Amino acid sequence: MSAVGASIDRIDGPSKVRGEAIYAADVSLPRMTYAILVLSTKPAGRVAIDAREAARMPGVVRVITSTNAIKFAVDEEKPPLRPLSLLQDDVVHYNGQPIAVVVAEQLDQARHAASHLMIRYQADAAVLDFDAAKATAKTPKDANRQPTDLAWGDVDGALERSAVRVDARYTTPSQNHNPMEPHATVAEWVGKKLTVHDATQGVFGCRTTLAKHFSIPEDDVRVLCPFVGGGFGCKGTAWSHVVLSAMAAKLVGRPVKLVLDRTQMFAPVGGRPRTEQHIVLGADAEGHLLAIRHAVMTQSSMLEDWVEASALQTRMLYASESGDTTHRLAKLNIGTPTYQRAPGEASGTFALEVAMDELAQALKLDPVELRLRNHADKSPADGKPFSAKSLRECYRVGAERFGWSRRTAAPRSMKDGQWLVGMGMGTATYPANRSKASALATILADGTALVQAGSQDLGTGTYTVMTQVAADALGLPLGKIRFELGDTRMPETPVSGGSQTSASVSSAVQAACFAAKEKLLAAAVDGEGSPLAGVALENLKTDAGWIVSTETRSRRESFASVIARHGGTPISAKAQSSPDPAAKDKFAFHSFGAAFAEVRVDPDLGIIRLHRLHGTYDIGRRL
Repeated sequence: MSAVGASIDRIDGPSKVRGEAIYAADVSLPRMTYAILVLSTKPAGRVAIDAREAARMPGVVRVITSTNAIKFAVDEEKPPLRPLSLLQDDVVHYNGQPIAVVVAEQLDQARHAASHLMIRYQADAAVLDFDAAKATAKTPKDANRQPTDLAWGDVDGALERSAVRVDARYTTPSQNHNPMEPHATVAEWVGKKLTVHDATQGVFGCRTTLAKHFSIPEDDVRVLCPFVGGGFGCKGTAWSHVVLSAMAAKLVGRPVKLVLDRTQMFAPVGGRPRTEQHIVLGADAEGHLLAIRHAVMTQSSMLEDWVEASALQTRMLYASESGDTTHRLAKLNIGTPTYQRAPGEASGTFALEVAMDELAQALKLDPVELRLRNHADKSPADGKPFSAKSLRECYRVGAERFGWSRRTAAPRSMKDGQWLVGMGMGTATYPANRSKASALATILADGTALVQAGSQDLGTGTYTVMTQVAADALGLPLGKIRFELGDTRMPETPVSGGSQTSASVSSAVQAACFAAKEKLLAAAVDGEGSPLAGVALENLKTDAGWIVSTETRSRRESFASVIARHGGTPISAKAQSSPDPAAKDKFAFHSFGAAFAEVRVDPDLGIIRLHRLHGTYDIGRRL
């Protein structure tokens, strides 16, 4: 295995440096029009829009409001993934909700016309106070497809027996995505078939959303996305503007490009929600946890019960004989939150890890030692053993490389000139996700290979990783592999979210390449003119574009020669890879790590500086 793990240049690097990479907003089509999304400036009530003046302005093709929008008949038994704001009525649910779309010949004409819409609101009382909304908090049906609440053991009894307790509330603010590439969609109808160029983390999920809303077969929808300029979760599902772009294109009978303004990235496309987390820890005098209670209150919209599942890691991270984890929603007149860079785990581990530090201080224990004493060899909530776990090693190696032994615990005991120096650490964890994926591998007549999977590259290196995997699986140099993605006409793959693309898609790519190689080997020994005739398949290997006998290395034939002998027809194979469903019942799948930080504070000026950050992670095999 020479390509996987090798330090190589990014496959997509040259095209990006030269400006040749085409993002959604770069797409230009004949007769294309330009759309501007108009957003509500009120959080609740009803809206009335007089579009007559705007519609008469130069270049304006159409103004779409709730009075003339296409009305969707969504199948209640198989609804879209999430409720969207699609101009179906005049009700306003949040500040920043789409209330109109202006389509014009040029972008500046659409923007100018949008500023001349006469918009009137009948405002209703809005629920915007998080503390007030907590009083009527709702229990969601699940927490990121896990049980909303989960308890084990006798928490109350364990807390009564605890020698030391920590009882504290931790809060995290709402946060917003704003990747370098804003959301953008170009939609075109040709007859009853729809083609969409979208900035998305999931071309197949986008296809499904569009097909469901327009009540057309998924095969009649094509979604393309060869490059994504950052996603971080906000592009994981299709938002309102995607469907509205397709609606506008259908109404005007021409392609429509809709790109969100930078300021429009703060409401209609989600973000990390605010949380309030109540954590109670109970431990014996030696620091062994007896009880963990983690109650999460998070905000969501009036449209959807979206949950920031911040207590999931608490169910498995530390050994405790008892635990109680809950999730509740405070419903507000805000846009629906969404996934954002380790949704749930990012905010949840913050609260849990700070509570563990406070427990270490109360016990006068080193924070690393406290975590070692509570290392979980199996998941406490369900008793499943971990599929693999090297967290102890992460603590050891990380502490050694960071220089943790130099830390002194007393406040203000570490200084560097005028700077006060503090050192801290925390445990990192994230589920080891993997989903079903497919890929197609084709060995071409010239001996090169084309490998395709309809995945996405968020800038995380998917083009490069899949090329490496394919090169090793086929026995070809990297330069003779072309990997393509970002098209729903290619084999189906999961959303690029949950850190699962490499695990899911590379498995399918490898399987497809192995299958194509098997066909090639079979062809190599077939025929009287073959230099490998009569060699057993198990005695063949591929190396740098050649098929070689392991018994007599002089007996060999190039990929191109084999295909030429069989008429020049490329050899293709499609394969699917899926995780073992039984494995989830037997094991807990998680990755782990330890992070160490040195922070400096100027006590006179109040300046805070992150001086050093070191992380040691158990990630399995590096691709």
